[in-house]
Amino acid sequence: MFGISFSQLVAPTSPLIASSRCCSRNKLVVKMTAVTNVKHEKLIESVVVKPPVHPTYDLKGVIQLALSEDAGDKGDVTCLATIPTEMEVEAYFLAKDDGIVAGIALAEMIFKEVDPTLKVEWFRKDGDNVVRGLKFGKVHGRAHSIVVAERVVLNFMQRMSGIATLTKAMADAAHPACILETRKTAPALRLVDKWAVLIGGGQNHRMGLFDMVMIKDNHISIAGGVSNALKSVDVYLKKNNLQMGVEVETRTFEEIHEVLNYASENETSLSRIMLDNMVVPQPDGDIDVSMLKQAVELINGKFETEASGNVTLETVHKIGQTGVTYISSGALTHSVKALDISLKIDTELALEVGRRTKRA
Repeated sequence: MFGISFSQLVAPTSPLIASSRCCSRNKLVVKMTAVTNVKHEKLIESVVVKPPVHPTYDLKGVIQLALSEDAGDKGDVTCLATIPTEMEVEAYFLAKDDGIVAGIALAEMIFKEVDPTLKVEWFRKDGDNVVRGLKFGKVHGRAHSIVVAERVVLNFMQRMSGIATLTKAMADAAHPACILETRKTAPALRLVDKWAVLIGGGQNHRMGLFDMVMIKDNHISIAGGVSNALKSVDVYLKKNNLQMGVEVETRTFEEIHEVLNYASENETSLSRIMLDNMVVPQPDGDIDVSMLKQAVELINGKFETEASGNVTLETVHKIGQTGVTYISSGALTHSVKALDISLKIDTELALEVGRRTKRA
């Protein structure tokens, strides 16, 4: 299905431990180094934040696809040419940025998919802080397998850690409001991106189109108004015996009044009102949240509220002070900066280079 089997990538031969001594059979030396100022702490369980639930998402299939796109139809030709299949090494995860680490549990899944004999140990867990230069985990086993898995593991971990780092910063700043992501995730990585948000201390918005009704501007325009859209949703849910959250987007005070009037006169499944683009940017770079605050006061706790639009790390604190329940930000996943992480056998040389380039 994926072009090449993982048995082709990893030769099932007996392991030969590499050390500072020459291997008489292969005449190779692998120098194992350690960073002297890093303490090896107690090993930590890898799964501390469970991934969100999705009825059809195949996480193992996503992992296999990521490995397959890297391996193509020939496998890692550089590894096959340069690394003896039976040699074992130890490689360390090295943080090259300060931030929140995420993707540790997923990394273990990838290593297991490539080679179940690999041994992975962690000195930090998903959601922990890491600092530049810190060794926070290691993997031991067949060198070929580690190098084959390396880039796929790092691609997932760097993206997830970037999302978790930004989420943590925004969640702290937004308090007492809760920070949410949106559906603006990388294609085929919806669950992975949303998992990273949870690790960073945020909450998940709807997973997809199936688990929550979200009446947006286009639905309202097609339905002929807010009240018509809400009525259609209530009829549909009742007819199909469905119970799920219902959110409606509002852009003006008139639309909020229409929603509240509908709810006062009808039995409704409505649970949340989105207040869209009620945060107004100012010429000096500040924001005006007076419209948003008025809207929250108008709703007066009858429904959950969600602020959307013009949400950044710089603006989220002020938005969170308006009394809104949730703040949603597409930036958490659609334009996140990855956290720089590497996986190195010779960590002392990696740190030397990192110091030279101001990355360690």
